[in-house]
Amino acid sequence: MPTNEEKQRIWQAYRDGKPVRVPMRLGANPRILFFDKDLNPAGVSFEDYFSNTSALIEIQLRFMEYRTQFLNQYCDSPVGRPAEWTFQVDNQNSYDSLYFGAPIEFRDSQVADTTPILCGSDKNRIFEMDIEHPLDNPFIKHCLQRYEDIKRTAESLSYHGMTFNVQPPLMGFDGHLTIATCLRGEELYTDIYIDPDYVRRLLDFIHRAAIIRNRALAKLFGREVFGGKCGWFADDSIQLISPETYKELILPFHRAWYSLWSVEGPHSIHLCGDATQHFATIHEELNVNSFDTGYPVDHGQLRKTLGNDVQILGGTEAFLLSEGTAEQVYDRTREILNSGVMEGGRFILREANNLPPNCPEENLAAMYNCCLEHGNY
Repeated sequence: MPTNEEKQRIWQAYRDGKPVRVPMRLGANPRILFFDKDLNPAGVSFEDYFSNTSALIEIQLRFMEYRTQFLNQYCDSPVGRPAEWTFQVDNQNSYDSLYFGAPIEFRDSQVADTTPILCGSDKNRIFEMDIEHPLDNPFIKHCLQRYEDIKRTAESLSYHGMTFNVQPPLMGFDGHLTIATCLRGEELYTDIYIDPDYVRRLLDFIHRAAIIRNRALAKLFGREVFGGKCGWFADDSIQLISPETYKELILPFHRAWYSLWSVEGPHSIHLCGDATQHFATIHEELNVNSFDTGYPVDHGQLRKTLGNDVQILGGTEAFLLSEGTAEQVYDRTREILNSGVMEGGRFILREANNLPPNCPEENLAAMYNCCLEHGNY
């Protein structure tokens, strides 16, 4: 396996526009531990993690060990415990819905999730929400309290001589249509056809509320939130609509979001699922030149559609890494690398999308070995 220094050279060559091999990374976060008895022997639950500071610290420390000591053996990230680690208030992908008042639910054998609150005749209740004073929002208050609790615990934490920081609870944005879907549920897609004015009003409300919230939190911690010219966000639910509906209904909001950084970009986006029917429009209309993909994706066709100058991140499907054999993983990875996606030298191999729990070690090794053997330029 490559040394840390060799991995660093692979990334530097890629950043310099002179790649010698496709770099590979693995996307994972602490939720990977909850359903793995070996990694979570105390059986910490999502409910514990969301409410108990000690449980959060334990899971994030265990995740740090798992990532740096184990996972990083099978990608181009450095192996070895870092000198410094940053804890965070982690609401997973529920933070936007929780901010708008959706209740959290903890379901057996599932990640924590929220329940729609705008169902049926309650569709307009959200417009009564005070979005002008986000620091008074109950969810934000809860996040700020958790942040202080984590800081106090981290200050007295002793672990292998490491230094610990705590990231302020600044928030990103998981996308206009995605958040509207979380709040309204499947009825939103009927609304698109029978009450499009409501949908636009809802999307605009979500847009304005997220901007005000993110700016308020950034100001509180002395940070920049929309600085620079390159914006990034996600909106996974656009996979559920047609290209025509995307252009008419969602594209204007995406353009407005990116304009908070700059009109010209270039920008990046994360899109899980089968959203590739929108990629050409997003690239051409929004100057997005980096696409973090999920599955299903035809990598070769996507390269032809977007051209050789656009960065594409993607690779072997998460379910295959979890349930397939090492031979299947190797063959699928080779198929992707040989698809034409490497043309132009702007491809980063990763799992598609986000590593599931209990992936066999031999499958991770198969993916990386294939990259080492078939990812050379």
